[in-house]
Amino acid sequence: MSPKFDAAFRAQFRDLVLWRRDVRRFRRDPIPRERIDALLEVASRAPSVGLSQPWRFVHVDSPGRRQAVIKSFTDANEHALAGYSGEKHAIYANLKLAGLKEAPVHLAVFSDDGTHTGSGLGQQTMPETLHYSVVAAIQTLWLAARADGIGMGWVSILDPKAVTRVLDVPEGWNLVAYLCLGLPAEEHLDPELERHHWEHRIDLAPLVLTR
Repeated sequence: MSPKFDAAFRAQFRDLVLWRRDVRRFRRDPIPRERIDALLEVASRAPSVGLSQPWRFVHVDSPGRRQAVIKSFTDANEHALAGYSGEKHAIYANLKLAGLKEAPVHLAVFSDDGTHTGSGLGQQTMPETLHYSVVAAIQTLWLAARADGIGMGWVSILDPKAVTRVLDVPEGWNLVAYLCLGLPAEEHLDPELERHHWEHRIDLAPLVLTR
């Protein structure tokens, strides 16, 4: 018999979604590998086009490889800062945009674009659905981690090709996300970018159309 999700559960699920944050400030407490692997098992239940399951998770434990990723972030971040001026430049310069140095867990998530699993079903007209499937797994991981008290941050300010080379993964794997996980040093309901006046959340009305 399928489970019934009552009003109390639905309200709690909404709270989970609202309290999911892109975490950049971590405690350095280690997280047992089995705890992370339990979250990855949940993430692997995400939907995927043609049941292709293209996600590939890479634990980045090597200090040398981590340092190379940090350098990639630092270089990309300096380049991004140079592209802003005025108030945006000042705000950007004071934002904390990654927890790479503090987070105990680094996780790179790739799409295996050459996978034969799923036999290409659903990808003929929209091949990008392979990457969308990986993103679905990442979002599932994000919510599962938050429910377990673990914070997660997605680092997109880096060179994906450089990071892919550093991690020495099989050919045909494409980086979708570089994630930091750990116990959050602080928790907020509002997004950091909203709290520091970078952007505000758009109301739903202009985002929904009827045709």
